Amino acid sequence: MTRRLYTFLLRLLLPLALLRLYWRSLKSPAYRRRVRERLALGPAGPATQVWIHAVSVGEVQAAEPLIRRLIEHDPPLSVLVTTTTPTGAEQLRERFGKSVAHRYTPYDLPGILDRFLSRTTPALLIVMETEIWPNTLAACAERGIPVILANARLSERSARGYRRFARLTRETLQGFDLIAAQAEPDARRFIALGADLDRVQVTGSIKFDLRQPASLLDQAEAMRRAWGGQRPVWVAASTHEGEDGPILDAHQRIRTVLPEALLVLVPRHPERFDRVAELVTRQGLALARRSRQQPCAPSTAVFLGDTMGELPVFLAAADAAFMGGSLVPAGGHNLLEAAASGVPVAIGPHHFNFAAITELLCTEEGATEVADTEALAQLMISWLSNATERARIGENGRRIVEANRGALDRLMTLIEARLPKTRG
Repeated sequence: MTRRLYTFLLRLLLPLALLRLYWRSLKSPAYRRRVRERLALGPAGPATQVWIHAVSVGEVQAAEPLIRRLIEHDPPLSVLVTTTTPTGAEQLRERFGKSVAHRYTPYDLPGILDRFLSRTTPALLIVMETEIWPNTLAACAERGIPVILANARLSERSARGYRRFARLTRETLQGFDLIAAQAEPDARRFIALGADLDRVQVTGSIKFDLRQPASLLDQAEAMRRAWGGQRPVWVAASTHEGEDGPILDAHQRIRTVLPEALLVLVPRHPERFDRVAELVTRQGLALARRSRQQPCAPSTAVFLGDTMGELPVFLAAADAAFMGGSLVPAGGHNLLEAAASGVPVAIGPHHFNFAAITELLCTEEGATEVADTEALAQLMISWLSNATERARIGENGRRIVEANRGALDRLMTLIEARLPKTRG
């Protein structure tokens, strides 16, 4: 496929994309707000020095250390972050307030991108992880705007998908001034798809450079008291469609051995909160919902974390954790927030989006991979029954996080080399 054909097809699909926004807004009204921004219409907003694209919640979390370093730079750099989802926008607002500008990501069409770049005038675009947009790269190249693919990762599964559009993928990857890969396998896959060898560097994952707020421990202690003090607590974090039922089954098995055990269930997507609550109720488990400030009584079996931005607190307050998106083939989610808090964490077999981090943590006994929910239940019973073993695994995870910091410093050196001096 050529970029011209890609653009033609995307123009044809634009009405469907807008219709999809409307459809999603029926369940999540935030999708109908600020739609004009996706077309680069409406108020121009302030000019920016660094444009960061972080598609949703996970990418915003990954970008947090980088964003903080940029706004604390000497001199400070003005930062605009674009996200595709309202949940990503909300996560950004909660973590940075008004210190960082936000817009919804413009559609990848030349006219829209021309308006967007004329209004924002960025000196540098930093794309997080695996977002590869052909016309965005071309528009930046026409204006002499360097583009960095930061914290870049590419699973073998994703690479197979890109190979189906080999010509377009090769042309697009060659538009990056730098691909800062998380690990050697990621770098090799980008190069195999056509990225220039001399523009690919392995810098490590900046997710290891996460900075936990000073207030986290106090918040976690307060949350733990609200859950009931000494009762065993485990978190199932960022769960996807198809996982909640099996996880609840596992929790039922855990409670046959540990009747006081509490599951903190945190679905990944807000539009699923109500459906998951109904599922818990149908299984006959006593439920408390965080969003409704419902108290967690001794009889409560499941605490539904149906709010945004509180997952770090839930993880830090728990005895053990399971990272969702991994019992179904969604690729898993980041284990490092739990590991950094010294909490032993499990993950299912489908962790291809975080393969390197998972392998490192499991090899060093800072995390454990489970094959299914039966294995998950047995592991949680073991961990929740043995404080010494929990502490050992949790400390291993914390040590691994500390030992692998430094990717952010390496990335910042490369970013500073590509910032026009006149914009500093």
